[in-house]
Amino acid sequence: MQNQPINPSAIALPTQGEASIRNLPVNLFGSVMGLSGLGLAWRLAHRSLGVPAFIGETIGAFALCVFVLISLGYLLKLVKYPGAVQAEFHHPVAGNFFGTMAISILLVSSVIRPYSLPAASIIWSIGVLATFTLCFFAVSRLLRGRIDPSHIGPSWLISCVATLDIAVTGGQLPMAWAAEVNFFAGAVGTGLALLLLVLIINRLVHLDALAPAMRPSLMILVAPFAVGFLAYSNIVGGIDRFAGLLFYFGLFMFAVMAPKIFRWSVPFSPAWWAISFPMAALANAALKYAEFRGSAPLWILATVLLGALSLALAVLTVRTIRIVLNGELFT
Repeated sequence: MQNQPINPSAIALPTQGEASIRNLPVNLFGSVMGLSGLGLAWRLAHRSLGVPAFIGETIGAFALCVFVLISLGYLLKLVKYPGAVQAEFHHPVAGNFFGTMAISILLVSSVIRPYSLPAASIIWSIGVLATFTLCFFAVSRLLRGRIDPSHIGPSWLISCVATLDIAVTGGQLPMAWAAEVNFFAGAVGTGLALLLLVLIINRLVHLDALAPAMRPSLMILVAPFAVGFLAYSNIVGGIDRFAGLLFYFGLFMFAVMAPKIFRWSVPFSPAWWAISFPMAALANAALKYAEFRGSAPLWILATVLLGALSLALAVLTVRTIRIVLNGELFT
């Protein structure tokens, strides 16, 4: 009897309960998105409110370090356990979080732009290619049909609406072709956001509620409007009444979702980082809108959102570091 071929991804598999890089979740890239967004928000606050510049720059540097560490860890996972990465990519829920990689690259380009415009342009271009590629695969996967309705969830928005982040991060780049790429990305992101929101809301209304562990992903429903505000204002070159409509509906969605998410019954896991970037996008949008309107209530609102974002990410960072150090993240 011939020997069966060996699957390289199955070599030296960890035993149950053993810490292994195999278990590093791709959704941890959400931490890079949130921290980068927080750094960019504090950078805006420096310009608008006169807060010390080092706050935003320090957070941005920390986000860059986190990006490098997680990228190296996931690359090691890919090398040692390619089958695990492949399974995660094809998973009907976890596979959607690969979009957080592409968004992280785009946001990192914005973090480093003041220090090196050429490097930021190269990183942004890589992020654009990654984002469109993942969006293509995500839409192709959906159109294959026969999808279990219970698998529909807010995470579906990540890979597709990530195209809006191209316009958010590429609005100030000097390449002549960047404006058309931003316009194309805005068109794709807007169209897909409208289609997917209908499917997701239909699932949330007619099927069972999301499991507690997945409840933080509800905050992703804020992203199309907060990120849409930032992308739209970059594409048209300013803030108008339609941008204001996007901001206020994003604010409304945040008010609806927050009580459903911030409960003691929702256990902590890396999935909690799903709240970070939608909140960061909303805080950035609030700061920009307050600067445009020059209204005291809007400045107060923007300050409150920035404070809430900072507190939430501080808690998430501490708790994530704790499960990294005790090995729980890798088990």
